[in-house]
Amino acid sequence: MATPPSSSAVRALQLELKKLTEEPVEGFTVEVPDESNTFEWDVAIFGPPGTLYAGGYFKAHMSFPHDYPYSPPTFRFLTKMWHPNIYESGDVCISILHPPVDDPQSGELPSERWNPTQNVRTILLSVISLLNEPNTFSPANVDASVMFRKWRETKGKDSEYEKIIRKQVQRSKIDAEKDGIHVPTTVQEYCVKAKPTKSDSDDFNDFYDDDYADDLDDDDDDDDCMEYSEDSGNEET
Repeated sequence: MATPPSSSAVRALQLELKKLTEEPVEGFTVEVPDESNTFEWDVAIFGPPGTLYAGGYFKAHMSFPHDYPYSPPTFRFLTKMWHPNIYESGDVCISILHPPVDDPQSGELPSERWNPTQNVRTILLSVISLLNEPNTFSPANVDASVMFRKWRETKGKDSEYEKIIRKQVQRSKIDAEKDGIHVPTTVQEYCVKAKPTKSDSDDFNDFYDDDYADDLDDDDDDDDCMEYSEDSGNEET
């Protein structure tokens, strides 16, 4: 029998959606296609300037558990992706989305896994960062991992990986045009600034967990933008 959603989970997601809508963050957009179901979100990720994914428009879907934020959501790309940490199904393999259980064989530290202080913003920024900096030690796509390593080790001379990604970016631009989406291509466009809004402190004070609300505020910095290398990842990091 399915566990009914908790009121605290609904409230948490409503607050996160409100904050992300009023104060956009660089690199992605979110929306809830069905207002009666806040546990299913549509996501669009924009490729960061200065990387192989620059100019790309990648659709994804997030599904939240009914005990969120105590359990992590799932994240699945709807756009076809060729990446060491993305399964053929589109599911993303990243530590932050793994439940906080002790699993020594995974090679992950408990601190790297999900915890209730994480939120949609930290997940999406982690996914964006993962695009340009894959984890090739525990790949979801072994072939893509091998190809990426060759590309990186030869500093781009073995260009098979790069060619595949460039083609995916070009295909994604067709989707952006169909959806009427302007994809940011410069750092200035990418680093959006939050719109001035009235304080949400009253909303947060009503929430079940003051620490969780505080974390949402601490994570959001209007003047902060992720920095991306202009060498498109060809150099060792």
